[in-house]
Amino acid sequence: MRHRNLLLFLLLAAVWGSAFVAIKAGLGTPADPAGFFETPVLFAALRYDIAGVVMLGYAAYATDRWRPRGRTEWASVLVAGALMIAAYHAFLFVGETDPAVTSAVAAIVVSLSPVLTAGFSRLWLPSERLTPLGVAGLLLGLVGVGLLTKPTPEDLGVNLGVVLVFLAATAFALGSVLNRRIDADLPIETLEAWAMLTGAGMMHAGSAAVGESVAAASFTPTALAALAYLALAASAGGFLVYFDLLERLGPIEINLVSYVAPVFAAVTGFLLLGEVVDLYAVAGFLVILVGFGLLKRDAIRAELAGTHAPAEGD
Repeated sequence: MRHRNLLLFLLLAAVWGSAFVAIKAGLGTPADPAGFFETPVLFAALRYDIAGVVMLGYAAYATDRWRPRGRTEWASVLVAGALMIAAYHAFLFVGETDPAVTSAVAAIVVSLSPVLTAGFSRLWLPSERLTPLGVAGLLLGLVGVGLLTKPTPEDLGVNLGVVLVFLAATAFALGSVLNRRIDADLPIETLEAWAMLTGAGMMHAGSAAVGESVAAASFTPTALAALAYLALAASAGGFLVYFDLLERLGPIEINLVSYVAPVFAAVTGFLLLGEVVDLYAVAGFLVILVGFGLLKRDAIRAELAGTHAPAEGD
């Protein structure tokens, strides 16, 4: 059983890590904008048009609640759709149009989400508090993102692409915490399906608002292959594996996927796109990982001991 869990864990990390590469490939580049480079928000919306329909079909098959009921459940869907789908992916896809934001850099910044989630939990969930070591862990995570901007004494400017991906990670973390606060009694498959469809609708509206149009997109074979991979493998298939592992491993171990995915993003980006990982990216990743360890030290210790962590002191 543990071998099966390990294989699924590595599969999920590989799929989600390579998804950052698929985004870059589907967008194209400023020099060769074949794909969705001119329409990144539309690209993200189309991804979840497809994934949402697939996930809704799965929710209808696998659960006895294929649609939300009541204000609380719909509030949960709207929060997840607005923050965890629409804001997260719009910022991420636009951020990856920056040539300085490689697939690995994007994956490393997104790996900050569990750190930010822990920080937001202390603000929004009364049962949890932030200890001095927890504050240090949160600050280390932010320092790790700062390293990815490659600061130098001569140039202390801010890399806009990194900032946008950071905003994506922040939106996802805030959405997950607010959903825990709402605490709707809705099957997670159903929540994900409706959040995907709701978020896709919001991104279509956002795409139109910023002047994107379908005519500006280039539906090349590479772009279509990237869209299919992101919608079916990374979104629909990835979340199904995630649900299975979440039930088997628990939230602490499954969070570690965020720290294995950048490795696959770096390798895949190098092999397919010729992207190179520099020392700033490695240093930023390690600092974020240490920050996560400080924030979740009690929960990790409890997992290793085979017990449950106390609510306080994480």
